[in-house]
Amino acid sequence: MDALLQVSVDGFRFDGSGSGSCCKPRNNLETQNQSSPPTDSPPSICQDNAPVLKYINDMLMDEEDFVEDNLALEAAERSFHELLHQPPSSESCDQNSTSFGDQDCSFPSTTTTTDSAGSLVSNGESQRKYRHRNDEEDDLENGRRNKQPAIFVSEMEELAAKFEHVLLVCKSNQEDDSSTTTTKQNPPPPNKATGRAKGSKAIKSNVVDLRSLLTQCAQAVASFDHRRATEKLKEIRSNSSNSGDGIQRLAFYFAEALEARITGIISPPLCTAFPSSTTSMVDILKAYKLFVHVCPIYVADYFAANKSIYELALNSTKLHVIDFGVLYGFQWPCLLLALSKRPGGPPKLRVTGIELPQSGFRPSDRVEETGRRLKRFCDMFNVPFEFNFIAKKWESITLDEITIIPGETTVVNCIHRLQYTPDETVSLDSPRDTVLKLFRDISPDLFVFAEINGTYNSPFFMTRFKEALFHFSSLFDMFDTTIQAEDEYKNRALLERELLVRDAMSVISSEGAERFARPETYKQWRVRLLRAGFRPAMVSREILKGAKEIVRKRYHKDFLIDGDGNWMLQGWKGRVIYAFSCWKPAEKLTRDDHIII
Repeated sequence: MDALLQVSVDGFRFDGSGSGSCCKPRNNLETQNQSSPPTDSPPSICQDNAPVLKYINDMLMDEEDFVEDNLALEAAERSFHELLHQPPSSESCDQNSTSFGDQDCSFPSTTTTTDSAGSLVSNGESQRKYRHRNDEEDDLENGRRNKQPAIFVSEMEELAAKFEHVLLVCKSNQEDDSSTTTTKQNPPPPNKATGRAKGSKAIKSNVVDLRSLLTQCAQAVASFDHRRATEKLKEIRSNSSNSGDGIQRLAFYFAEALEARITGIISPPLCTAFPSSTTSMVDILKAYKLFVHVCPIYVADYFAANKSIYELALNSTKLHVIDFGVLYGFQWPCLLLALSKRPGGPPKLRVTGIELPQSGFRPSDRVEETGRRLKRFCDMFNVPFEFNFIAKKWESITLDEITIIPGETTVVNCIHRLQYTPDETVSLDSPRDTVLKLFRDISPDLFVFAEINGTYNSPFFMTRFKEALFHFSSLFDMFDTTIQAEDEYKNRALLERELLVRDAMSVISSEGAERFARPETYKQWRVRLLRAGFRPAMVSREILKGAKEIVRKRYHKDFLIDGDGNWMLQGWKGRVIYAFSCWKPAEKLTRDDHIII
Protein backbone atom coordinates (compact mmCIF):
# COMPACT_ATOMS: atom_id res chain seq x y z
CA MET A 1 0.00 0.00 0.00
CA ASP A 2 2.69 2.43 0.99
CA ALA A 3 4.93 1.34 -1.89
CA LEU A 4 3.74 4.33 -3.93
CA LEU A 5 5.41 6.65 -1.45
CA GLN A 6 8.58 4.76 -0.50
CA VAL A 7 11.58 7.06 -0.76
CA SER A 8 15.03 6.77 0.73
CA VAL A 9 16.00 9.18 3.48
CA ASP A 10 19.55 9.57 4.72
CA GLY A 11 20.16 8.33 8.22
CA PHE A 12 17.65 5.46 8.35
CA ARG A 13 18.51 2.00 9.53
CA PHE A 14 16.04 -0.71 8.56
CA ASP A 15 15.36 -3.97 10.36
CA GLY A 16 13.39 -6.71 8.64
CA SER A 17 12.32 -8.34 11.90
CA GLY A 18 9.02 -7.80 13.63
CA SER A 19 10.44 -5.06 15.82
CA GLY A 20 13.39 -2.71 15.82
CA SER A 21 14.55 0.80 15.14
CA CYS A 22 13.32 2.10 11.81
CA CYS A 23 14.48 5.68 11.87
CA LYS A 24 17.52 6.78 13.85
CA PRO A 25 19.98 9.51 12.87
CA ARG A 26 23.48 8.30 12.29
CA ASN A 27 25.11 10.55 14.85
CA ASN A 28 24.26 9.94 18.50
CA LEU A 29 20.90 8.39 17.47
CA GLU A 30 19.21 11.78 17.43
CA THR A 31 19.15 14.86 15.26
CA GLN A 32 20.65 18.08 16.43
CA ASN A 33 18.32 20.79 17.57
CA GLN A 34 18.39 23.57 15.04
CA SER A 35 15.07 25.11 15.90
CA SER A 36 14.32 28.77 15.61
CA PRO A 37 14.30 31.01 18.68
CA PRO A 38 11.34 30.30 20.96
CA THR A 39 8.27 32.39 20.82
CA ASP A 40 6.89 34.30 23.75
CA SER A 41 3.74 32.22 24.09
CA PRO A 42 3.15 28.51 23.57
CA PRO A 43 1.61 27.53 20.24
CA SER A 44 -1.91 26.25 20.19
CA ILE A 45 -3.02 22.94 18.78
CA CYS A 46 -4.77 23.79 15.54
CA GLN A 47 -8.54 23.49 15.38
CA ASP A 48 -8.80 24.04 11.63
CA ASN A 49 -8.71 21.15 9.15
CA ALA A 50 -9.26 23.21 5.99
CA PRO A 51 -5.60 22.95 4.83
CA VAL A 52 -5.73 19.16 4.83
CA LEU A 53 -8.56 19.25 2.28
CA LYS A 54 -6.68 21.70 0.06
CA TYR A 55 -3.43 19.72 0.13
CA ILE A 56 -5.13 16.39 -0.55
CA ASN A 57 -6.89 17.96 -3.53
CA ASP A 58 -3.52 19.11 -4.91
CA MET A 59 -2.03 15.66 -4.45
CA LEU A 60 -4.91 13.85 -6.11
CA MET A 61 -4.85 16.28 -9.04
CA ASP A 62 -1.16 15.52 -9.50
CA GLU A 63 -2.05 11.85 -9.60
CA GLU A 64 -3.49 12.37 -13.09
CA ASP A 65 -0.09 13.51 -14.37
CA PHE A 66 1.51 10.61 -12.54
CA VAL A 67 -0.74 8.13 -14.40
CA GLU A 68 0.24 9.59 -17.78
CA ASP A 69 3.90 8.90 -17.03
CA ASN A 70 3.06 5.27 -16.40
CA LEU A 71 1.29 4.60 -19.70
CA ALA A 72 4.60 3.14 -20.84
CA LEU A 73 4.09 0.29 -18.39
CA GLU A 74 0.85 -0.68 -20.08
CA ALA A 75 2.43 -0.40 -23.50
CA ALA A 76 5.25 -2.72 -22.41
CA GLU A 77 2.92 -5.61 -21.51
CA ARG A 78 2.83 -8.68 -23.73
CA SER A 79 1.38 -12.09 -23.05
CA PHE A 80 3.49 -15.25 -23.22
CA HIS A 81 1.04 -16.59 -25.79
CA GLU A 82 1.83 -13.74 -28.16
CA LEU A 83 5.55 -14.09 -27.54
CA LEU A 84 5.65 -17.85 -28.09
CA HIS A 85 3.16 -18.35 -30.92
CA GLN A 86 3.53 -15.30 -33.13
CA PRO A 87 6.37 -15.39 -35.66
CA PRO A 88 9.08 -12.83 -34.90
CA SER A 89 9.36 -9.78 -37.12
CA SER A 90 11.57 -6.76 -37.18
CA GLU A 91 8.57 -4.53 -36.44
CA SER A 92 7.55 -6.50 -33.38
CA CYS A 93 11.13 -6.60 -32.15
CA ASP A 94 11.34 -2.85 -32.42
CA GLN A 95 8.02 -2.34 -30.74
CA ASN A 96 8.39 -4.60 -27.74
CA SER A 97 11.43 -6.40 -26.36
CA THR A 98 10.17 -7.29 -22.88
CA SER A 99 7.38 -9.66 -21.82
CA PHE A 100 5.60 -9.51 -18.50
CA GLY A 101 3.56 -12.65 -19.08
CA ASP A 102 -0.19 -12.97 -18.81
CA GLN A 103 -0.37 -11.03 -15.57
CA ASP A 104 -1.83 -7.56 -15.91
CA CYS A 105 0.78 -5.21 -14.45
CA SER A 106 -0.92 -1.93 -15.27
CA PHE A 107 -2.04 0.44 -12.58
CA PRO A 108 -5.72 0.24 -11.66
CA SER A 109 -6.41 3.79 -12.75
CA THR A 110 -4.41 3.59 -15.99
CA THR A 111 -6.35 3.81 -19.24
CA THR A 112 -5.24 3.11 -22.79
CA THR A 113 -5.31 6.18 -25.04
CA THR A 114 -4.90 6.76 -28.76
CA ASP A 115 -3.22 9.51 -30.70
CA SER A 116 -1.70 10.19 -34.12
CA ALA A 117 1.63 8.64 -33.13
CA GLY A 118 0.22 5.22 -32.21
CA SER A 119 -2.84 3.10 -32.93
CA LEU A 120 -4.40 0.29 -30.99
CA VAL A 121 -3.59 -3.28 -31.90
CA SER A 122 -5.67 -6.15 -30.60
CA ASN A 123 -4.57 -9.62 -29.63
CA GLY A 124 -7.24 -11.99 -30.85
CA GLU A 125 -6.52 -14.48 -28.10
CA SER A 126 -6.48 -12.29 -25.00
CA GLN A 127 -8.52 -9.31 -26.26
CA ARG A 128 -6.04 -6.98 -24.55
CA LYS A 129 -5.14 -3.70 -26.26
CA TYR A 130 -1.75 -2.14 -26.79
CA ARG A 131 -0.44 0.85 -28.66
CA HIS A 132 2.73 1.28 -30.72
CA ARG A 133 5.78 2.39 -28.86
CA ASN A 134 7.47 5.70 -29.43
CA ASP A 135 11.02 6.91 -28.77
CA GLU A 136 10.23 7.91 -25.22
CA GLU A 137 8.91 4.44 -24.43
CA ASP A 138 11.99 2.84 -26.02
CA ASP A 139 14.15 4.90 -23.69
CA LEU A 140 12.10 3.63 -20.79
CA GLU A 141 12.54 0.05 -22.00
CA ASN A 142 16.31 0.53 -22.16
CA GLY A 143 16.19 1.65 -18.58
CA ARG A 144 14.29 -1.49 -17.65
CA ARG A 145 17.00 -3.65 -19.21
CA ASN A 146 19.48 -1.90 -16.96
CA LYS A 147 17.29 -2.76 -13.94
CA GLN A 148 16.27 0.84 -13.40
CA PRO A 149 12.92 1.37 -11.65
CA ALA A 150 10.04 2.02 -14.00
CA ILE A 151 8.66 4.70 -11.70
CA PHE A 152 10.95 7.67 -11.45
CA VAL A 153 12.37 8.50 -8.03
CA SER A 154 11.76 12.20 -8.57
CA GLU A 155 8.05 11.54 -9.01
CA MET A 156 8.02 9.53 -5.77
CA GLU A 157 9.79 12.27 -3.88
CA GLU A 158 7.28 14.82 -5.12
CA LEU A 159 4.37 12.60 -4.08
CA ALA A 160 5.98 12.03 -0.68
CA ALA A 161 6.28 15.78 -0.20
CA LYS A 162 2.63 16.19 -1.11
CA PHE A 163 1.74 13.50 1.40
CA GLU A 164 3.53 15.47 4.11
CA HIS A 165 1.26 18.43 3.46
CA VAL A 166 -1.77 16.15 3.60
CA LEU A 167 -1.12 15.41 7.27
CA LEU A 168 -0.23 18.97 8.25
CA VAL A 169 -3.74 20.11 9.02
CA CYS A 170 -2.40 22.80 11.35
CA LYS A 171 0.48 24.37 9.39
CA SER A 172 -1.72 26.85 7.57
CA ASN A 173 -4.39 27.45 10.16
CA GLN A 174 -4.02 31.19 9.79
CA GLU A 175 -4.43 31.10 6.01
CA ASP A 176 -7.64 31.16 4.07
CA ASP A 177 -9.70 31.42 7.25
CA SER A 178 -12.74 32.57 5.35
CA SER A 179 -12.91 29.24 3.51
CA THR A 180 -13.40 27.28 6.72
CA THR A 181 -16.99 28.34 7.06
CA THR A 182 -17.93 27.05 3.62
CA THR A 183 -17.55 23.40 4.62
CA LYS A 184 -20.05 23.50 7.46
CA GLN A 185 -22.85 21.13 6.55
CA ASN A 186 -26.42 22.40 6.57
CA PRO A 187 -29.59 20.35 6.33
CA PRO A 188 -30.28 19.53 2.67
CA PRO A 189 -33.22 21.17 0.92
CA PRO A 190 -36.39 19.08 1.00
CA ASN A 191 -36.32 18.58 -2.76
CA LYS A 192 -32.67 17.49 -2.92
CA ALA A 193 -31.99 13.78 -3.34
CA THR A 194 -29.15 13.61 -0.85
CA GLY A 195 -26.91 10.55 -0.94
CA ARG A 196 -27.83 9.38 -4.44
CA ALA A 197 -25.74 9.80 -7.54
CA LYS A 198 -27.17 11.17 -10.72
CA GLY A 199 -28.65 8.48 -12.87
CA SER A 200 -28.86 5.87 -10.09
CA LYS A 201 -31.92 3.72 -10.38
CA ALA A 202 -34.88 4.61 -8.20
CA ILE A 203 -35.84 1.93 -5.69
CA LYS A 204 -39.25 1.83 -4.05
CA SER A 205 -37.88 1.91 -0.53
CA ASN A 206 -41.02 3.70 0.70
CA VAL A 207 -43.08 0.53 0.36
CA VAL A 208 -40.50 -1.90 1.77
CA ASP A 209 -39.29 -1.99 5.36
CA LEU A 210 -35.69 -3.01 4.76
CA ARG A 211 -34.83 -3.14 8.47
CA SER A 212 -37.65 -5.60 9.05
CA LEU A 213 -36.56 -7.70 6.09
CA LEU A 214 -32.97 -7.76 7.39
CA THR A 215 -34.16 -8.88 10.82
CA GLN A 216 -36.33 -11.63 9.33
CA CYS A 217 -33.44 -12.81 7.17
CA ALA A 218 -31.10 -12.86 10.17
CA GLN A 219 -33.64 -14.92 12.15
CA ALA A 220 -33.83 -17.41 9.29
CA VAL A 221 -30.02 -17.61 9.18
CA ALA A 222 -29.84 -18.11 12.96
CA SER A 223 -32.37 -20.98 12.76
CA PHE A 224 -30.54 -22.56 9.77
CA ASP A 225 -33.60 -22.11 7.52
CA HIS A 226 -31.59 -21.61 4.35
CA ARG A 227 -34.58 -21.67 2.01
CA ARG A 228 -36.34 -18.81 3.81
CA ALA A 229 -33.06 -16.94 4.27
CA THR A 230 -32.39 -17.19 0.53
CA GLU A 231 -35.87 -15.85 -0.27
CA LYS A 232 -35.41 -12.91 2.09
CA LEU A 233 -31.97 -12.17 0.65
CA LYS A 234 -33.44 -12.09 -2.84
CA GLU A 235 -36.14 -9.66 -1.70
CA ILE A 236 -33.59 -7.44 0.08
CA ARG A 237 -31.32 -7.33 -2.96
CA SER A 238 -34.19 -6.31 -5.24
CA ASN A 239 -34.88 -3.31 -2.98
CA SER A 240 -31.34 -2.29 -2.00
CA SER A 241 -28.36 -0.81 -3.78
CA ASN A 242 -24.79 0.20 -2.97
CA SER A 243 -25.49 3.50 -4.73
CA GLY A 244 -28.85 4.34 -3.17
CA ASP A 245 -29.72 6.25 -0.04
CA GLY A 246 -28.49 5.37 3.44
CA ILE A 247 -30.95 2.58 4.29
CA GLN A 248 -30.58 1.02 0.83
CA ARG A 249 -26.80 0.95 1.14
CA LEU A 250 -27.05 -0.45 4.66
CA ALA A 251 -29.35 -3.22 3.45
CA PHE A 252 -27.05 -4.00 0.52
CA TYR A 253 -23.96 -4.46 2.71
CA PHE A 254 -25.81 -6.30 5.48
CA ALA A 255 -27.23 -8.69 2.88
CA GLU A 256 -23.68 -9.40 1.70
CA ALA A 257 -22.65 -10.11 5.29
CA LEU A 258 -25.60 -12.47 5.83
CA GLU A 259 -24.80 -14.28 2.60
CA ALA A 260 -21.17 -14.59 3.70
CA ARG A 261 -22.37 -16.13 6.98
CA ILE A 262 -24.41 -18.71 5.04
CA THR A 263 -21.69 -19.59 2.54
CA GLY A 264 -18.70 -19.10 4.84
CA ILE A 265 -16.90 -17.10 2.15
CA ILE A 266 -15.65 -13.59 2.93
CA SER A 267 -13.72 -11.53 0.40
CA PRO A 268 -10.08 -11.05 1.56
CA PRO A 269 -10.06 -7.22 1.77
CA LEU A 270 -12.91 -7.34 4.31
CA CYS A 271 -11.64 -10.12 6.57
CA THR A 272 -8.93 -8.09 8.34
CA ALA A 273 -9.14 -5.30 10.89
CA PHE A 274 -7.35 -2.69 8.77
CA PRO A 275 -6.81 -1.92 5.06
CA SER A 276 -5.01 -4.62 3.13
CA SER A 277 -1.81 -4.08 1.20
CA THR A 278 -3.85 -3.98 -2.03
CA THR A 279 -5.50 -0.71 -1.00
CA SER A 280 -3.52 2.11 -2.58
CA MET A 281 -2.35 5.12 -0.62
CA VAL A 282 -4.33 7.36 -2.98
CA ASP A 283 -7.53 5.53 -1.99
CA ILE A 284 -6.63 5.87 1.69
CA LEU A 285 -6.10 9.62 1.21
CA LYS A 286 -9.40 9.99 -0.60
CA ALA A 287 -11.25 8.24 2.21
CA TYR A 288 -9.40 10.25 4.87
CA LYS A 289 -10.11 13.51 3.08
CA LEU A 290 -13.81 12.80 2.81
CA PHE A 291 -14.10 11.60 6.39
CA VAL A 292 -12.46 14.64 8.00
CA HIS A 293 -14.53 16.87 5.71
CA VAL A 294 -17.93 15.49 6.70
CA CYS A 295 -17.30 14.07 10.18
CA PRO A 296 -15.47 15.56 13.22
CA ILE A 297 -14.66 12.27 14.98
CA TYR A 298 -10.97 11.98 14.05
CA VAL A 299 -10.44 15.73 14.07
CA ALA A 300 -11.83 16.18 17.58
CA ASP A 301 -10.14 13.09 19.03
CA TYR A 302 -6.74 13.98 17.54
CA PHE A 303 -7.14 17.56 18.78
CA ALA A 304 -7.92 16.42 22.33
CA ALA A 305 -5.13 13.82 22.36
CA ASN A 306 -2.45 16.12 20.94
CA LYS A 307 -3.35 18.98 23.24
CA SER A 308 -3.25 16.71 26.28
CA ILE A 309 0.18 15.37 25.29
CA TYR A 310 1.53 18.83 24.46
CA GLU A 311 0.52 20.32 27.79
CA LEU A 312 1.95 17.33 29.65
CA ALA A 313 5.29 17.72 27.88
CA LEU A 314 5.40 21.52 28.05
CA ASN A 315 8.46 21.52 30.34
CA SER A 316 9.92 18.13 29.41
CA THR A 317 13.29 17.71 27.71
CA LYS A 318 12.54 14.16 26.55
CA LEU A 319 9.20 12.83 25.32
CA HIS A 320 8.46 9.19 24.52
CA VAL A 321 5.18 8.41 22.75
CA ILE A 322 4.22 4.73 22.54
CA ASP A 323 1.50 4.57 19.90
CA PHE A 324 -0.50 1.33 19.83
CA GLY A 325 -2.09 1.36 16.38
CA VAL A 326 0.11 3.95 14.68
CA LEU A 327 -0.99 2.77 11.19
CA TYR A 328 -0.31 5.74 8.84
CA GLY A 329 0.59 8.25 11.55
CA PHE A 330 -2.18 10.71 10.64
CA GLN A 331 -2.36 11.92 14.23
CA TRP A 332 1.18 13.21 14.76
CA PRO A 333 2.23 15.93 12.28
CA CYS A 334 0.26 18.67 14.06
CA LEU A 335 1.78 17.71 17.41
CA LEU A 336 5.25 17.76 15.85
CA LEU A 337 4.64 21.26 14.54
CA ALA A 338 3.43 22.45 17.95
CA LEU A 339 6.46 20.91 19.67
CA SER A 340 8.80 22.63 17.21
CA LYS A 341 7.38 26.01 18.29
CA ARG A 342 7.46 25.27 22.01
CA PRO A 343 9.11 27.97 24.16
CA GLY A 344 12.64 26.84 24.92
CA GLY A 345 12.78 24.59 21.88
CA PRO A 346 11.35 21.14 21.14
CA PRO A 347 12.01 18.12 23.36
CA LYS A 348 13.94 15.07 22.21
CA LEU A 349 11.12 13.01 20.76
CA ARG A 350 11.09 9.23 20.67
CA VAL A 351 8.16 7.40 19.08
CA THR A 352 7.55 3.67 19.40
CA GLY A 353 5.07 2.68 16.70
CA ILE A 354 3.24 -0.57 17.42
CA GLU A 355 1.08 -2.19 14.77
CA LEU A 356 -0.37 -5.56 13.89
CA PRO A 357 1.83 -7.55 11.47
CA GLN A 358 0.99 -7.60 7.79
CA SER A 359 0.72 -10.88 5.96
CA GLY A 360 3.61 -11.85 3.73
CA PHE A 361 7.37 -11.63 4.01
CA ARG A 362 7.50 -8.06 5.36
CA PRO A 363 5.15 -7.87 8.36
CA SER A 364 6.55 -4.50 9.45
CA ASP A 365 6.53 -2.79 6.05
CA ARG A 366 3.64 -0.40 6.82
CA VAL A 367 4.92 0.73 10.21
CA GLU A 368 8.45 1.26 8.82
CA GLU A 369 7.05 3.49 6.09
CA THR A 370 5.15 5.46 8.72
CA GLY A 371 8.42 5.99 10.58
CA ARG A 372 10.09 7.32 7.46
CA ARG A 373 7.32 9.85 6.95
CA LEU A 374 7.46 11.03 10.55
CA LYS A 375 11.22 11.38 10.22
CA ARG A 376 10.74 13.69 7.27
CA PHE A 377 8.38 15.86 9.32
CA CYS A 378 10.83 16.07 12.21
CA ASP A 379 13.65 17.03 9.84
CA MET A 380 11.37 19.71 8.40
CA PHE A 381 10.66 21.13 11.86
CA ASN A 382 14.11 20.50 13.40
CA VAL A 383 12.69 18.22 16.09
CA PRO A 384 15.19 15.65 17.46
CA PHE A 385 13.60 12.32 16.59
CA GLU A 386 14.00 8.59 17.01
CA PHE A 387 11.55 5.96 15.78
CA ASN A 388 11.27 2.36 16.93
CA PHE A 389 8.69 -0.13 15.77
CA ILE A 390 7.08 -3.41 16.79
CA ALA A 391 4.91 -5.42 14.38
CA LYS A 392 3.34 -8.18 16.47
CA LYS A 393 0.03 -9.17 17.98
CA TRP A 394 -0.37 -6.83 20.90
CA GLU A 395 -1.10 -9.51 23.49
CA SER A 396 2.23 -11.20 22.66
CA ILE A 397 4.32 -8.06 23.31
CA THR A 398 6.28 -8.02 26.54
CA LEU A 399 7.54 -5.06 28.53
CA ASP A 400 11.16 -5.99 27.71
CA GLU A 401 10.51 -5.29 24.02
CA ILE A 402 9.66 -1.64 24.73
CA THR A 403 12.63 0.51 25.67
CA ILE A 404 11.77 2.68 28.67
CA ILE A 405 14.42 5.26 29.61
CA PRO A 406 14.23 6.87 33.09
CA GLY A 407 13.70 10.61 32.98
CA GLU A 408 11.52 10.60 29.87
CA THR A 409 7.93 11.82 29.85
CA THR A 410 6.13 8.71 28.65
CA VAL A 411 2.74 8.66 26.95
CA VAL A 412 0.79 5.59 25.81
CA ASN A 413 -1.59 6.43 22.96
CA CYS A 414 -4.33 4.13 21.64
CA ILE A 415 -6.98 5.70 19.39
CA HIS A 416 -9.87 3.63 17.97
CA ARG A 417 -7.94 0.36 17.87
CA LEU A 418 -8.35 -1.58 21.13
CA GLN A 419 -11.71 -3.00 20.04
CA TYR A 420 -9.82 -5.25 17.61
CA THR A 421 -8.00 -7.03 20.44
CA PRO A 422 -9.78 -10.29 21.44
CA ASP A 423 -11.54 -10.37 24.80
CA GLU A 424 -12.44 -13.08 27.33
CA THR A 425 -15.08 -14.56 25.01
CA VAL A 426 -12.24 -15.74 22.78
CA SER A 427 -9.74 -16.79 25.44
CA LEU A 428 -10.09 -17.16 29.19
CA ASP A 429 -6.82 -15.27 29.59
CA SER A 430 -8.46 -12.25 27.89
CA PRO A 431 -5.86 -10.81 25.47
CA ARG A 432 -7.60 -7.44 25.91
CA ASP A 433 -6.86 -7.40 29.63
CA THR A 434 -3.31 -8.58 28.88
CA VAL A 435 -2.77 -5.54 26.65
CA LEU A 436 -4.19 -3.19 29.28
CA LYS A 437 -1.88 -4.76 31.86
CA LEU A 438 1.03 -4.03 29.51
CA PHE A 439 -0.11 -0.39 29.33
CA ARG A 440 -0.16 -0.33 33.12
CA ASP A 441 3.28 -1.98 33.44
CA ILE A 442 4.76 0.70 31.18
CA SER A 443 3.72 3.13 33.94
CA PRO A 444 3.13 6.07 31.58
CA ASP A 445 2.72 9.63 32.73
CA LEU A 446 -0.45 9.70 30.63
CA PHE A 447 -2.59 7.11 28.82
CA VAL A 448 -4.62 8.66 25.98
CA PHE A 449 -7.53 6.48 24.95
CA ALA A 450 -10.39 6.78 22.43
CA GLU A 451 -12.71 4.07 21.25
CA ILE A 452 -16.01 3.38 19.55
CA ASN A 453 -19.05 3.22 21.82
CA GLY A 454 -20.60 -0.02 20.60
CA THR A 455 -23.07 -2.50 22.04
CA TYR A 456 -22.83 -5.14 19.30
CA ASN A 457 -20.42 -7.52 21.04
CA SER A 458 -22.88 -10.09 22.34
CA PRO A 459 -21.94 -13.77 21.94
CA PHE A 460 -25.51 -14.37 20.71
CA PHE A 461 -25.95 -13.70 17.00
CA MET A 462 -29.45 -12.17 16.95
CA THR A 463 -28.71 -9.80 19.83
CA ARG A 464 -25.49 -8.74 18.15
CA PHE A 465 -27.21 -8.32 14.77
CA LYS A 466 -29.97 -6.06 16.11
CA GLU A 467 -27.51 -3.85 17.98
CA ALA A 468 -25.28 -3.64 14.88
CA LEU A 469 -28.32 -2.70 12.80
CA PHE A 470 -29.10 0.24 15.11
CA HIS A 471 -25.46 1.36 15.29
CA PHE A 472 -24.64 1.24 11.59
CA SER A 473 -28.00 2.80 10.69
CA SER A 474 -26.83 5.93 12.50
CA LEU A 475 -23.53 5.96 10.62
CA PHE A 476 -25.12 5.44 7.19
CA ASP A 477 -27.66 8.15 8.02
CA MET A 478 -24.78 10.44 9.01
CA PHE A 479 -23.08 9.97 5.64
CA ASP A 480 -26.40 10.26 3.82
CA THR A 481 -26.99 13.66 5.43
CA THR A 482 -23.51 15.15 5.23
CA ILE A 483 -22.22 13.84 1.86
CA GLN A 484 -23.98 15.96 -0.74
CA ALA A 485 -21.51 17.16 -3.35
CA GLU A 486 -21.11 14.95 -6.41
CA ASP A 487 -17.31 14.79 -6.10
CA GLU A 488 -17.70 13.66 -2.48
CA TYR A 489 -20.31 11.09 -3.46
CA LYS A 490 -17.82 9.38 -5.78
CA ASN A 491 -15.63 8.48 -2.79
CA ARG A 492 -18.49 7.56 -0.48
CA ALA A 493 -18.37 3.84 -1.33
CA LEU A 494 -14.62 3.83 -0.65
CA LEU A 495 -15.13 5.44 2.76
CA GLU A 496 -17.96 3.08 3.68
CA ARG A 497 -15.92 0.04 2.68
CA GLU A 498 -12.89 1.02 4.75
CA LEU A 499 -14.71 2.42 7.79
CA LEU A 500 -18.06 0.63 8.09
CA VAL A 501 -18.41 -2.46 5.90
CA ARG A 502 -15.27 -4.13 7.26
CA ASP A 503 -16.57 -4.09 10.85
CA ALA A 504 -20.14 -4.95 9.85
CA MET A 505 -18.94 -7.93 7.85
CA SER A 506 -16.96 -9.19 10.85
CA VAL A 507 -19.81 -8.73 13.33
CA ILE A 508 -22.45 -10.45 11.17
CA SER A 509 -20.61 -13.10 9.19
CA SER A 510 -18.03 -14.39 11.69
CA GLU A 511 -17.96 -16.12 15.04
CA GLY A 512 -15.26 -17.01 17.54
CA ALA A 513 -11.72 -15.85 16.90
CA GLU A 514 -12.58 -14.90 13.31
CA ARG A 515 -14.77 -12.03 14.54
CA PHE A 516 -12.18 -9.27 14.98
CA ALA A 517 -14.53 -6.34 15.75
CA ARG A 518 -15.48 -6.50 19.46
CA PRO A 519 -16.55 -3.04 20.67
CA GLU A 520 -17.72 -2.10 24.14
CA THR A 521 -19.57 0.86 25.59
CA TYR A 522 -17.49 3.58 27.20
CA LYS A 523 -18.87 2.58 30.60
CA GLN A 524 -17.64 -0.98 30.04
CA TRP A 525 -14.24 0.39 29.04
CA ARG A 526 -14.21 2.40 32.25
CA VAL A 527 -14.69 -0.71 34.38
CA ARG A 528 -12.00 -2.56 32.44
CA LEU A 529 -9.49 0.30 32.79
CA LEU A 530 -10.13 0.69 36.51
CA ARG A 531 -9.62 -3.03 36.96
CA ALA A 532 -6.31 -2.79 35.07
CA GLY A 533 -4.96 -0.28 37.59
CA PHE A 534 -5.71 3.05 35.92
CA ARG A 535 -7.53 6.01 37.40
CA PRO A 536 -9.31 8.72 35.38
CA ALA A 537 -7.60 12.00 34.54
CA MET A 538 -10.23 14.61 33.79
CA VAL A 539 -10.48 16.12 30.32
CA SER A 540 -10.17 19.84 30.88
CA ARG A 541 -12.92 22.31 30.08
CA GLU A 542 -10.56 23.98 27.60
CA ILE A 543 -10.26 20.80 25.53
CA LEU A 544 -13.99 20.16 25.64
CA LYS A 545 -14.71 23.76 24.64
CA GLY A 546 -12.21 23.59 21.77
CA ALA A 547 -13.72 20.36 20.43
CA LYS A 548 -17.23 21.84 20.60
CA GLU A 549 -16.00 24.89 18.72
CA ILE A 550 -14.61 22.67 15.96
CA VAL A 551 -17.98 20.98 15.52
CA ARG A 552 -19.98 24.21 15.74
CA LYS A 553 -17.94 26.02 13.08
CA ARG A 554 -17.29 23.28 10.59
CA TYR A 555 -19.76 20.42 10.81
CA HIS A 556 -23.44 19.57 10.63
CA LYS A 557 -25.64 20.75 13.48
CA ASP A 558 -26.72 17.17 14.33
CA PHE A 559 -23.21 16.25 15.50
CA LEU A 560 -22.86 16.48 19.26
CA ILE A 561 -19.98 16.67 21.72
CA ASP A 562 -20.61 16.39 25.43
CA GLY A 563 -18.87 15.35 28.61
CA ASP A 564 -19.61 12.59 31.10
CA GLY A 565 -17.16 12.49 33.98
CA ASN A 566 -13.70 12.10 32.48
CA TRP A 567 -15.11 11.18 29.03
CA MET A 568 -15.55 13.38 25.97
CA LEU A 569 -18.42 11.88 23.98
CA GLN A 570 -19.14 12.31 20.26
CA GLY A 571 -22.40 11.34 18.63
CA TRP A 572 -24.95 11.82 15.89
CA LYS A 573 -28.58 12.80 16.49
CA GLY A 574 -28.41 11.90 20.17
CA ARG A 575 -26.65 8.53 19.78
CA VAL A 576 -23.15 8.36 21.32
CA ILE A 577 -20.76 6.81 18.78
CA TYR A 578 -17.21 7.55 20.02
CA ALA A 579 -15.69 8.32 23.43
CA PHE A 580 -12.34 9.89 24.42
CA SER A 581 -10.63 9.93 27.82
CA CYS A 582 -7.26 10.26 29.58
CA TRP A 583 -5.95 7.99 32.33
CA LYS A 584 -3.03 7.66 34.72
CA PRO A 585 -1.62 4.75 36.72
CA ALA A 586 -3.08 4.90 40.21
CA GLU A 587 0.15 5.91 42.00
CA LYS A 588 0.85 8.74 39.55
CA LEU A 589 -2.35 10.67 40.15
CA THR A 590 -2.20 14.16 41.55
CA ARG A 591 -3.91 15.08 44.79
CA ASP A 592 -6.85 16.58 42.89
CA ASP A 593 -7.24 13.34 40.88
CA HIS A 594 -7.09 15.11 37.54
CA ILE A 595 -4.71 16.75 35.10
CA ILE A 596 -4.49 20.51 35.12
CA ILE A 597 -4.40 21.66 31.49
